[in-house]
Amino acid sequence: MRLGIAADHGGLELKKRLLSDLRAMGHEMVDFGAYEPDPDDDYPDFVAPLALAVSKGEVERGVAICGSGVGACIAANKAPGVRAGLIMDMFSAHQGVEDDDMNLICLGGRVIGYELAKDLVHEFLKARFKGEERFRRRLQKVRDLETREIEQ
Repeated sequence: MRLGIAADHGGLELKKRLLSDLRAMGHEMVDFGAYEPDPDDDYPDFVAPLALAVSKGEVERGVAICGSGVGACIAANKAPGVRAGLIMDMFSAHQGVEDDDMNLICLGGRVIGYELAKDLVHEFLKARFKGEERFRRRLQKVRDLETREIEQ
């Protein structure tokens, strides 16, 4: 699978380890940075290009990491067609894909350890969207939110 990965300084060490592990598993990886620790960097500078690559189909799925995972998730969900989730448990890692067609997983580099992060990403990657009518209907409502004018 062709995957994208991105992290700011808060997720850099976790990103490096996951990047190596995912390459070893045979995935083609696109690294959107950061590449070196810089406490003044900003997660949108790395997560936004990753999310746009997912949105455009340049990568099949994405992994975004910041200190808590929250900022990365907020930024990723601004790209059209991106369905990012902040994941900290195994059930959500697969259920988010199966029911909600999640295509970008967000992790907190300062709140979960490497082994759990690795397991969560593996669970995310092996999951497949079920495609049942009720799930497709819900996703259409989400797509409608992306294109709707905000009512005042």
